[in-house]
Amino acid sequence: MQTQGNNMDPWYGLYAARTAGLSASEVRALFAVASRPEVVSLAGGMPFVSAIPKDLLTGAVERTVRERGATALQYGSGQGMPALREQILEVMALEGIHAGVDDIVVTTGSQHALELVAKLFLDPGDVVLAEGPSYVTAITVFKSFQAEVVHSAMDDQGLQPEALRETITRVRAAGKKIKFLYTIPSFHNPMGVTLPWERRMEILEIARQNDILVLEDNPYGLLYFDQAPPHAMRSIEADGVIYLGTFSKTLAPGFRVGWAVAPHAIREKLILANEAAVLSPSSFSQTVISEYLGSADWKGQIDTFRGVYRERRDAMLSALADQLPTFSWTVPTGGFYVWLRLPDHLDSKAMLPRAVKELVAYTPGTAFYADGSGRNAMRLSFCYPTPDFIREGIRRLAIVINGELALLNEFQQTGPVSTLPAESEGVLPPFAG
Repeated sequence: MQTQGNNMDPWYGLYAARTAGLSASEVRALFAVASRPEVVSLAGGMPFVSAIPKDLLTGAVERTVRERGATALQYGSGQGMPALREQILEVMALEGIHAGVDDIVVTTGSQHALELVAKLFLDPGDVVLAEGPSYVTAITVFKSFQAEVVHSAMDDQGLQPEALRETITRVRAAGKKIKFLYTIPSFHNPMGVTLPWERRMEILEIARQNDILVLEDNPYGLLYFDQAPPHAMRSIEADGVIYLGTFSKTLAPGFRVGWAVAPHAIREKLILANEAAVLSPSSFSQTVISEYLGSADWKGQIDTFRGVYRERRDAMLSALADQLPTFSWTVPTGGFYVWLRLPDHLDSKAMLPRAVKELVAYTPGTAFYADGSGRNAMRLSFCYPTPDFIREGIRRLAIVINGELALLNEFQQTGPVSTLPAESEGVLPPFAG
């Protein structure tokens, strides 16, 4: 029997309905272009792993193979290695979280934990509340389970409690079921802002009053520049918060090791879902990280990362002030990102091909909204390029924005729009600094 497909895919008619929620993110689509050496990429949130001394990792790998190879190369527990879970407790204690070793489920990166939570909770038509904007791949995951992502407004201090109350009321008045609130309270992706302690308390109280589970995603919390952010929401709420952590930003993403801390009943289901998905997270990666944590000055290495990212943050903020002085942007105190706001009549997504032509890449604001909002904003990542490349990238970006403003003035008769000092026309030569 012949399946009914389309011209491109003969199996199209057999896919599950939920695959309609799968689509390539705008971030991933940029990687092929942004990885060209002549392009200054301010797009991807890639950690600067070269800041890790090679001997720290090679030593951990060698000891793992030499002393623990028989177990490191074997299947493991669906909950993760007990030794590593003990060490994760020490990591989380830096953010005020006090839990037990049995509360932790190790996953294949925190992205995997995000998918496991979605698999456990989401039915078609359910609602996930999320900050607007929110992490692009989280939106993709929730939509892949046929959930509706409803955004709640943010400002430069993060999620607004009153806006959250209004969003909950509106969604429930429409007869929809809210399954959880997804939030990145510290050094938010993509806005870079941090939720103050008072707001964390208010949002937790709103969640309690409305019987809404909180999914707290915290990849950047230890990467502060001058002062640590407020303690994690999980530090004072054990029953209503699922906490997600990862070694991808404080060590290296290639290991693909993250974790979840969840209330008891949820934790047991997470273990079962983990086993159903991958049998067990990588024993080898877990053992290497455990060896690293047990032998290296990992807190000192995190402090090194803070210095690297602080210098790059400063380079980006200085360049923005020089090149785009009439614009506004967030000022992160940690993490990887700056959120640049454009005039309402500019479209960052439409402008991206012209930016790539000028050999600079960014992520359009639309990537971080489920409803197509965010056209007048963009995320700029300062984590990977050197300070000199960041300054050059912002210079090229200013030329693109100035050119767009000039076109709007001339051809669309939008009225006078203030322009910024622009350099000579044409494609810039590759930056060699």
